[in-house]
Amino acid sequence: MARFASLLYGGAAYGVFFLTFLYAVGFVSNLGVPKGIDDGRAAPLAHALIVDTLLLGLFAIQHSVMARPAFKRIWTKIVPSQIERSTFVLFASLALILLFWQWRPMPAPIWTVESPIAAGLLQAASLAGWGLVLVSTFLISHFELFGLKQVALHWLRRPTGEPEFRTPSLYRVVRHPIYLGFLMAFWAAPVMSEGHLLFALATTGYILVGIRLEERDLIAMFGAQYEAYRRRVAMLVPGIGPRAKRSDPPLMPFPAER
Repeated sequence: MARFASLLYGGAAYGVFFLTFLYAVGFVSNLGVPKGIDDGRAAPLAHALIVDTLLLGLFAIQHSVMARPAFKRIWTKIVPSQIERSTFVLFASLALILLFWQWRPMPAPIWTVESPIAAGLLQAASLAGWGLVLVSTFLISHFELFGLKQVALHWLRRPTGEPEFRTPSLYRVVRHPIYLGFLMAFWAAPVMSEGHLLFALATTGYILVGIRLEERDLIAMFGAQYEAYRRRVAMLVPGIGPRAKRSDPPLMPFPAER
């Protein structure tokens, strides 16, 4: 029963995540959701800035703290290890749901693209960014990244195994295609409002900080292998960044981004 309960919990957490992800696409784009980033009655600017910044900060703190190995070592003394990742995913989804619910719109435009063709291209680039995020998760291990693999292996009484270091496809071009996809999704906006700009700036700052924290953990885990990979492959923009040296060792497998 405990193994079955873990399986149900992991599946439910994944379901909440996937619905939240789909809503996030509509929220950022103001498309097809009850409340987009610019929808609703505008609050006083100071009030909206405070509330929205707190909501963004809550997500950033939750996401960063729960992803750190030191926290996981403590947390798994309370939460069974097989549902640790599912719990992380669930908490991150709930933090985003709170943000969508309590977001205070600031609809004053920073820029508006008048050309229908240019606006359509920007909207397409934003949606392509979301697609890049999803595809990149499958290139590594989508179901492990979102906790389903862990609960399924526990149900089957099989070990999870050690993290692997792989560089499939896009990961040979940029080290963080998932984050690149998010940046495309957030910044490719035909209409950039004050609220959308705050969201884009805050999430960009979080991504840059998150990359530093994540790479620190990966270096601690894989040492010279990841150092060589970091020297060889650009961080976010293909062609901008480090180049491989002949003395670098060959790349080894890459783990799911945490």
